[in-house]
Amino acid sequence: MGESRTPALAGKVAIVTGGAGGIGSAVCRALAEAGARVVVGYNASDKAARALAGSLPGGGHFAAPAPVTDSAALRALAERVKVECGRADILVNSAGTTRFVPHADLDALDDELIDTVLGVNVRGVIAATRAFRSLLAQNGQGLVVNISSIAAVTAMGSNIAYCASKAAVDNLTRSLGRALAPDIRVLSVSPGLVDTEFVRGLDEAWRNQQADRTPMKRLAMPSEVAAAVIAAALYLPFTTGTVIPVDGGRPLA
Repeated sequence: MGESRTPALAGKVAIVTGGAGGIGSAVCRALAEAGARVVVGYNASDKAARALAGSLPGGGHFAAPAPVTDSAALRALAERVKVECGRADILVNSAGTTRFVPHADLDALDDELIDTVLGVNVRGVIAATRAFRSLLAQNGQGLVVNISSIAAVTAMGSNIAYCASKAAVDNLTRSLGRALAPDIRVLSVSPGLVDTEFVRGLDEAWRNQQADRTPMKRLAMPSEVAAAVIAAALYLPFTTGTVIPVDGGRPLA
């Protein structure tokens, strides 16, 4: 019989905001498969989050409200994690929101949408990191992974506020990487267009066009974004304050 190996992240606790989303759920599954105990954070998708937590391999996983625009709720979640798990090792800021608005149509980019996009995508990263900072730092090996987007560099995305929000996320990654070192590393994972249920609901001709414009001639898979999170956790112990692209070489096109 072959020698059994302890999963690489056994004993670790990971919190994923936006955990029930297309990318978030893949990240949750990858972390659980690597041995981590996973907290599936959600805003409104409680049923999906609970179903996901119950389906993950391993034990001790649970779903919990994690509305990233509610700092008090995030502090309450951090306290719950401290009591129930005793630690937090990895925070993945996967919660995000957007809506398609043509870039030139500034009138359609109303103030409410701008505030929502920046509140969730930018302030949410700060708020979640702030809430879990002490737990992540207690073992001197904490990790924050922010899910960004190629839109941060190309300025091509669902709307200009979304592009700006992801550029801000990458800047936050650099700032926080410096500010929280050496006890917490901070990285961005920056995918191109990802083949999620949301994206599959968009115009097929447009999706195919995006794939054709990518040197790898396809969209990113959620599992590939999740693999970059695992790489950050396991294989990049001396890397912080930087961006890991998962974009199929799209900026080369």
